[in-house]
Amino acid sequence: MGCDGGTIPRRDELVRVKKKPEQKDKDAELAFRWKHCTIRQLPLQPPVVACGLGRLYSKESVLEGLLDRDTLPESAVHIKNLKDIKNLNLTPNPAFNGNKAEKGDCYVDGGKSPYICPVIGLEMNGKYKFCFLWTCGCVMSERALKEVKTSVCHRCQQPFTEADIVILNADGDDLRLMEERLNVRKIAQKSLKKKKRSNESTSTEVNEKDEVPKKKIKKEEKSTIPKKNINRNEAEDPAYRKAKESYSVAKDPKASEVFKSIFTSHKSAVDQDRAHWITYNPFYN
Repeated sequence: MGCDGGTIPRRDELVRVKKKPEQKDKDAELAFRWKHCTIRQLPLQPPVVACGLGRLYSKESVLEGLLDRDTLPESAVHIKNLKDIKNLNLTPNPAFNGNKAEKGDCYVDGGKSPYICPVIGLEMNGKYKFCFLWTCGCVMSERALKEVKTSVCHRCQQPFTEADIVILNADGDDLRLMEERLNVRKIAQKSLKKKKRSNESTSTEVNEKDEVPKKKIKKEEKSTIPKKNINRNEAEDPAYRKAKESYSVAKDPKASEVFKSIFTSHKSAVDQDRAHWITYNPFYN
């Protein structure tokens, strides 16, 4: 059995076999993740930031994503405000020459990274684990943290805890660990806010208690001032006496008879048939 020319066909030429999935280049994938933004898939532009899960972003793309949340991919939906990201303090690599043009007749080292570990000098290209501290944002290799065990940052001397260590581009178990640490930091932040609110409320209550006795003292001082008992009978003048309701012109000894006859309280006004001169109306009287 054979085809024309005496050739013998193979089985895979006659039977359709399921194709094997294409294998990704792991080195190229690592280099892409460590040099490109997670949101836009473009090269990282300073300032470079990272989230609580260790993913790298350009700050410009994060700001644009917060303004229009429809553009955010699923990997960045957990970023709700600028408090969910941290500015990274990266150490530049002096051996990196990113401005040099790539030529076809020369070898290009894709493992070269623009940043290195400030303690050991390892390149941040994905071959080694790198992490940053959430308290200060300083980036260093995980090996440096393990070799020099301290509770203070190697670069800026700022204290940190184990929950503040965030592994960059974490996968698998490391990613689950970063999620747990992220929840721990959120709980600690909420407790700090509650403590601040309680301290503010207690301070305001203390201030109010201090102000109350001062007001009472002022009132007591005002009440202790002796009031002058004014004898109105002694201080009254003739004009004031005449303004009283009990005053009558007919009983006033100083008023003359002519002056008294003007008023209705005079004896002559009692026997008068006509209306008084003030209420007199010629149409009715």
